[in-house]
Amino acid sequence: MPKFAANLTMLYGEHAFLDRFAAAAQDGFAGVEYLFPYAYPKDELADRLDRHGLTQVLHNLPAGDWEAGERGIAVLPDRVGEFQDGVGRAIDYATALGCVQVNCLVGKTPAGIAADAVERTLVDNLSFAARALKEAGIRLLVEPVNTRDIPSFHLATSAQAERLMDAVGSDNLFLQYDVYHMQVMEGDLVPTIERLFDRIAHIQVADNPGRNEPGTGEINYPFVFKALDRLGYRGWVGCEYKPAGNTSVGLSWRSAPAAAV
Repeated sequence: MPKFAANLTMLYGEHAFLDRFAAAAQDGFAGVEYLFPYAYPKDELADRLDRHGLTQVLHNLPAGDWEAGERGIAVLPDRVGEFQDGVGRAIDYATALGCVQVNCLVGKTPAGIAADAVERTLVDNLSFAARALKEAGIRLLVEPVNTRDIPSFHLATSAQAERLMDAVGSDNLFLQYDVYHMQVMEGDLVPTIERLFDRIAHIQVADNPGRNEPGTGEINYPFVFKALDRLGYRGWVGCEYKPAGNTSVGLSWRSAPAAAV
């Protein structure tokens, strides 16, 4: 079975954020991920990880003004300096937290800017980030996100991500494959994972519709998990879903029926 990591942004909402580390450990998780660490001191987060025996699996690059609806700035030609500063900040946090991979949410396609300028900015930004992160021993990931949940998100399919990685041409740029997002956008999950397997560094799961626990919707998670085992996937699987009820009770999916292979 895959190694599951708790997404603390989505799970344990009944707890204050810093208390979610303990809750995840109590439920048997060995790893955690979340959107952003930057609102908290590095040493405080590192202490929570150490205290509860947890691995920091993933966090994102700074993504602009989240509360105002921004979902990344890598596509914005007038925010390149801010993006590069954010890469430095992400390296600082990831190093302190022992986190070996960082995801870039590329953002929404900006209006009124030529498509080639947007694409050039994105490629240049990812090239910069991939180099800087490689020097720090950290992998850069990029994630396609469905445009139903985030309209106008610039990177929305696995094929787009593949073309983008080819355009950047870095050996330190990998795919974060979110099963839920890709079910919404394109389906054909296992054949796509098989085709892109060597480029996938991290996987996230939720079911569809509803973005709740695996086993609550249409995705055949036993088949997906069995395929990951067959392919020899050794990375983490982030549980990035909205619990339908109590988080801890809902984790029964990890043993049966959804995770049974």
